[in-house]
Amino acid sequence: MLVYRIGRTKFAHDLSGEGARLHGGRWNQKLVRCIYTSESRALALLEYTANVNIEDIPRALSVTTFEIPEEHIFHTETAKFPGNWLSSPAPSSTKSLGSSLLTESGYLIVKIPSAIMVDEFNYLLNPAHPDYGKIRILDVRDFVYDVRLKLK
Repeated sequence: MLVYRIGRTKFAHDLSGEGARLHGGRWNQKLVRCIYTSESRALALLEYTANVNIEDIPRALSVTTFEIPEEHIFHTETAKFPGNWLSSPAPSSTKSLGSSLLTESGYLIVKIPSAIMVDEFNYLLNPAHPDYGKIRILDVRDFVYDVRLKLK
């Protein structure tokens, strides 16, 4: 299965999950490594747009295409999510849940609905998993961000 990430070109080949470890995200606490990916390039763009200020958009962006093994995908049920999982900013309850799935439960890949488009999915990749080598980068392409997406 293919999944996608849009981000700074200098991190396009980074499989460490260091950015999420340093900053945390909707589904991980700081100090928990993961890589956020999306089921389509369009969803990856929406997720990137929602999480960046226009002043912070670099000139050098890339779309990274990953190949992930479908047999290692854990699908979560939204019924088990905290009631406020769609809140913005992301509540600590979602950070705790995602961190638990990645560390305590130890899943390689967690399929999670997007808080922007709840019928579409993001995939959290777990760099600490022993089978992480099964995740491969297939392609990295330059991406030019259309700033009209951020104009009011």
